[in-house]
Amino acid sequence: MGDLANSTGDAGARGRREPCPGGGFGCTLPELRALMELRGAEALLKVQEAYGDVHGLCRRLKTSPTEGLAEGAAELERRRQVFGQNWIPPKRPKTFAELVWEALQDVTLIILEVAAVVSLGLSFYAPPGGDTEACGHVSGGAEDEGEAEAGWIEGAAILLSVACVVLVTAFNDWSKERQFRGLQSRIEQEQRFAVVRHGRQLQVPVAELVVGDVAQVKYGDLLPADGILIQGNDLKIDESALTGESDHVRKAVDKDPMLLSGTHVMEGSGKMVVTAVGVNSQTGIIFTLLGAGGEEEEKKEKKAKKQDGAVAMEMQPLKSAEGGDVDERERKRSSGPKKEKSVLQGKLTKLAVQIGKAGLVMSAVTVIILVLYFVIETFVVEGRAWLAECTPVYVQYWVKFFIIGVTVLVVAVPEGLPLAVTISLAYSVKKMMRDNNLVRHLDACETMGNATAICSDKTGTLTTNRMTVVQAFVGDTHFRAPPDPANIAPRTLDLLVQAIAINSAYTTKILPPESAGGLPRQVGNKTECALLGLVLALRRDYEAVRAQVPEERLHKVYTFNSVRKSMSTVTRLPAGGFRLYSKGASEILLRKCCAILGGGGEARAFGPRDREDVVRKVVEPMAAAGLRTLVLAFRDFPPVPEPPWEDEAAVVGELTCIAVVGIEDPVRPEVPEAIRKCQRAGITVRMVTGDNLNTARAIAAKCGILPPGEDWLCLEGKEFNRRIRNEKGEIEQERLDKVWPKLRVLARSSPTDKHTLVKGIIDSTIGDQRQVVAVTGDGTNDGPALKKADVGFAMGIAGTDVAKEASDIILTDDNFSSIVKAVMWGRNVYDSISKFLQFQLTVNVVAVIVAFTGACITQDSPLKAVQMLWVNLIMDTFASLALATEPPTEALLLRKPYGRNKPLISRTMMKNILGHAAYQLVIIFTLLFVGEVFFDIDSGRNAPLHSPPSEHYTIIFNTFVMMQLFNEINARKIHGERNVFDGIFANPIFCSIVLGTFAIQIVIVQFGGKPFSCSPLSAEQWLWCLFVGVGELVWGQVMAWVPGGWLRCPGAVAGPAAAEAAGADEEEEEEEIDLAERELRRGQVLWVRGLNRIQTQMAVVGTFKRSGSFQGAARRRSSVLSHLQEGGTGAPGTPAHAGGEGLP
Repeated sequence: MGDLANSTGDAGARGRREPCPGGGFGCTLPELRALMELRGAEALLKVQEAYGDVHGLCRRLKTSPTEGLAEGAAELERRRQVFGQNWIPPKRPKTFAELVWEALQDVTLIILEVAAVVSLGLSFYAPPGGDTEACGHVSGGAEDEGEAEAGWIEGAAILLSVACVVLVTAFNDWSKERQFRGLQSRIEQEQRFAVVRHGRQLQVPVAELVVGDVAQVKYGDLLPADGILIQGNDLKIDESALTGESDHVRKAVDKDPMLLSGTHVMEGSGKMVVTAVGVNSQTGIIFTLLGAGGEEEEKKEKKAKKQDGAVAMEMQPLKSAEGGDVDERERKRSSGPKKEKSVLQGKLTKLAVQIGKAGLVMSAVTVIILVLYFVIETFVVEGRAWLAECTPVYVQYWVKFFIIGVTVLVVAVPEGLPLAVTISLAYSVKKMMRDNNLVRHLDACETMGNATAICSDKTGTLTTNRMTVVQAFVGDTHFRAPPDPANIAPRTLDLLVQAIAINSAYTTKILPPESAGGLPRQVGNKTECALLGLVLALRRDYEAVRAQVPEERLHKVYTFNSVRKSMSTVTRLPAGGFRLYSKGASEILLRKCCAILGGGGEARAFGPRDREDVVRKVVEPMAAAGLRTLVLAFRDFPPVPEPPWEDEAAVVGELTCIAVVGIEDPVRPEVPEAIRKCQRAGITVRMVTGDNLNTARAIAAKCGILPPGEDWLCLEGKEFNRRIRNEKGEIEQERLDKVWPKLRVLARSSPTDKHTLVKGIIDSTIGDQRQVVAVTGDGTNDGPALKKADVGFAMGIAGTDVAKEASDIILTDDNFSSIVKAVMWGRNVYDSISKFLQFQLTVNVVAVIVAFTGACITQDSPLKAVQMLWVNLIMDTFASLALATEPPTEALLLRKPYGRNKPLISRTMMKNILGHAAYQLVIIFTLLFVGEVFFDIDSGRNAPLHSPPSEHYTIIFNTFVMMQLFNEINARKIHGERNVFDGIFANPIFCSIVLGTFAIQIVIVQFGGKPFSCSPLSAEQWLWCLFVGVGELVWGQVMAWVPGGWLRCPGAVAGPAAAEAAGADEEEEEEEIDLAERELRRGQVLWVRGLNRIQTQMAVVGTFKRSGSFQGAARRRSSVLSHLQEGGTGAPGTPAHAGGEGLP
């Protein structure tokens, strides 16, 4: 329904208010709306009563069924004024203020805000009277009046830091939402639909469709507006998006001509006159009822939450795809077998739960130890009494302890992790657009990095999808090049030209080249284009033949589908009687032939022995050369009795063979190298095609899918099913497990076979790793396989709308080598997150231990709350940006996939984290306890409340930041590489962030003063801090020598591995992760921010994720896909799009 999702409520209301006759048309908008509410015979009767027939309606709407609209831009605009525009309002984006408010909801930030406000309030309180000695040493100290009055600065600085964090978070969310909405609108503008205007077929943007347009409808389309059928061929529509009924509805001019927006064309073709657009179409009316355009929707969402799963699922397809993710989650929950959580999400969830718990325990213990120490020191050791006037002073101390505790918690939680994930994914998605990968679901980007198997189509993906007839068998002669018309009998030539011109979609054409010397442009089905090319090579005009037999005069059409593997068209002969033209797979149609045209154009008998000869001498040599073989045949019927057209088996039989043609579709030149890269990267490539076995095997050998010298399996669909099914016809996983590891080519396969293979590989348990499968598809019936796969790739050029809806990534150039780039980007995302984790966890371990130990020994954290927030905000945000934007390299394809069970933190990473943490702790504790001696300065330990910042603690803070900066360079490598500077200048973002952070650190230390608890340092002190920081690089080289094999990665960070290592299956693993998420939702841990940010920042991208299909915001993930997945998969005879794969 395309850009239906973009109008304004006002436009719709305006369209409904204005009476149509005022526009000079012979029908009113309410009339048309009422008409489109009717179905079947009732609708037909209404059309006949009101308009005579559909042609009468066209006359009223001032349009021609054959020529379409002949109006200029002004007239089209008038139609929009009268009947409305073809768009629906999107949901209003969140304002910056709303995003700020959302960021303020963070639990950790709220705690810090409360603590800061209490600290601020108490700092202005002075105990009454002069006898502060009674309160003990706690109130004394070396401070002067000015320092005492500056007690408010810490509280204010914390509030300022919180404001910074909130503004940065909100700005990130706002900019990403804007970026993805921009991308979305660009996709919507590219969505086009075929209409006839001025007698010419045009592709117009869906938003520009108007009432009265004559639209061409073909298999795989998702209808963008309501309309009434003018002419149809074997048209079947899936209306489940509107009705919930999964059965395909047969449409015909004389039975049920009503076509509704948002429904899928599953088979056939036709023409319709558009009768309702935008909010006046059936889907638009439902959108309006659901309040797609304003606050009303939010109320609806809340109500929808309370509904049961079934109702929620029924309503989902009718909801604006940009509505909140509440319904999205409800739908997923209720739609049975949900798509599994991505590998990285599962691992990060577990890791975040573990770190959060550890951080909470550490912060709680810190606060308890500080409070107990203070109470025992003051009231037991010194034996002081509790005085009322001293209470605020004591409370002030406790608030300080509480702030230290919260600071430990803030540092413990890897705040930057969700940001790193979001930045890495968003950055990758943007760059992948340049590599012809349009990512619809963000997690697919990362899942591709773990892919172990790719099941690819042949036509258009591995091949160029520019087909030409290079061999032909006509009149008992095998021509090795397109034949000269003089060598073919006139009758045979006429029949051949008619069979090609009439028995193909009239929308398929060959147009002149766009530039001089270029190749002619092929429009429509590429197999049919190859046949039309043969007609032109025979120096005949197919348009002249079509003009004699216009599409409206075709008597009956059996359109191509995956079961028939053929297409047939019946025409009425001028002399009376009927003629059927048929084309299709050679082995299927040859069996239906009982005669063949000889050298003189006469028909002669064609028996089983003749058939075997043709197969052996013509079909098999063509297939062995990698050609797709196609048979063209015809049959004449007498005028009476008229054949039973509904009995296809009786009609399409006893044919006379005209010709066998061999069509070449060359392998893309870059594909063999791309497949070699996949194999080197540990990814198995399988070809799944509708073509015959010999052709498929020849192409697979050219591509490198079948390396010589090994016994790979190449099976046809029938043989594949025979091997995997038991006597009862049921699929057995055990049997499937014996087939798929060796299988490299599956030919003559149906969409059901493709789904069976994908499901079998994913469900298999024979390997030590669960297979991660990517699938390419272009046809309507590839939907189930694309949905079942871990990553579904739809073809952007040849793919149908239904395939794009079901996919995760759209290949805008239909090229296999783009999939290899997706693998590279996926692995890069995984590595970027690992780099950030290695850096982040080192910071966390050191900061937590320093804050905890320092607080317990000296009653104060060496790193102050504001300093921690600086480290947390700047180091996390900047480091995530620096490490998450590393560009991918070819080296990523030289290793095997990580797999689902591999811990997120490898042994090498664990070694680096522990090694660098040890180095930093030794340095910091040395500085803490003997630093004042080394630098000959005053000790900062045991300083009383509100004392001025000390040089001692400033040196500790500065050294800590310097070590992080240089360790950030170490973190660029996670596989033990020695050269950490390799490719560093290829990432200008990284360089500028490291230098920028260094510059800001100088400003903070030299000019930060009381708010940052910093005292300016001398040049010598700065050089020592830098020297220790550079030591990180030297220490990194030392760590590279240390073997990491002795380290066992703890279960805490092993992601789903723990469950699987114990032999548990995937379901248990998923339950475990879901349990962890439920723990978070119960709010048992304060760090909820960690995962919350992962989820909310994924949701920021949700605009794209939920509505990123080519069909725009209103093309929600229709329930057609769940029906296909749950019910339609196994049904034999489910129709499929011919695409390039279907025709043999």
